[in-house]
Amino acid sequence: MKFEPINKIPGFKIGHAQDSEALTGCTVILCDEGCVGGVDQRGGSPGTRETDLLRPLHMVETVNAILLTGGSAFGLDAAGGVMKYLEEHHQGVNVGTTVVPIVPTAVLMDLAIGSYSIRPDQVMGYQACLNASADSPKQGNYGAGTGGTVGKILGMDHCMKGGIGHAACELEPGIWVGAIVAVNSLGDVVDPNNRNILAGARLVDKTAIDKNDKILFADTLSILSGKTNQKSLETVSVNNTVIGCVLTNVKLSKDEANKLAQCGQNGLVLSIQPAHTMFDGDTMFAVSSQRKNGNIHAVTAFAPIVAAQAIVNAIRFADSVGGIPAARDFLSTERE
Repeated sequence: MKFEPINKIPGFKIGHAQDSEALTGCTVILCDEGCVGGVDQRGGSPGTRETDLLRPLHMVETVNAILLTGGSAFGLDAAGGVMKYLEEHHQGVNVGTTVVPIVPTAVLMDLAIGSYSIRPDQVMGYQACLNASADSPKQGNYGAGTGGTVGKILGMDHCMKGGIGHAACELEPGIWVGAIVAVNSLGDVVDPNNRNILAGARLVDKTAIDKNDKILFADTLSILSGKTNQKSLETVSVNNTVIGCVLTNVKLSKDEANKLAQCGQNGLVLSIQPAHTMFDGDTMFAVSSQRKNGNIHAVTAFAPIVAAQAIVNAIRFADSVGGIPAARDFLSTERE
């Protein structure tokens, strides 16, 4: 399968804003008028805003933007900046006196690195909108992935750098599905093709490598199964959560958009082990720009595949920061 950047999907603009010293940021997906959205939330520690309205039986059918942000619950404040930008551009539900932009938002916990006192706010959310374009968004230490880390079963001293990544594929001429994901998981990130760990909890110390310059991974699943020294779950780092969005140009109903978000969430299972833990707030959105008639069954079938590839790309493009190593320090990969 040939993967393409997510900007191949018409009807969206994506923008990052970040503080590279404080190591936090946000990513906005600006939607064309009439985009239909859905959501699937599975992790045990979510931080969200405006997700209930995406579910079936609720009145609002369309969304104006999706916001992925760092800063834990503090980062929800960045949605106000997105709303300000959209109101200025007259996008939202018309309530007579003004418009009310619909901006579903999910946060990840990145307060353990950089500066915990600096979080995405309304200024940063507004800046992400100004930065939004139809160009291919940067991957790695950008936007909501700026402070992302992975593999924290042994604590922050043994983790590796996460980030944000994206991928898309063309199912048939003009029919697209893709995903953008900010990766900040408790679990290890694995290659979905062979289950080899790409980034995760490291053994011994911050520079644990073997004679072939390969990382010595602790293997989070082995730790949880008791095959290695067990660490009390009461002391497991809470600085986790993977958030993302599946994009398509295929016309979907609200029910179908929610199903697409569910299927996109399955991509986490393909590429993160374990996923959807009680220590993660894993949340996946889905949006359709309603441009093309297409096969919902094909779109949902490929959603986990593009989401898994987006997660792999987040890891492959991430850079080491503050003593936290990145997979690219040890992997031979081509980068954009």
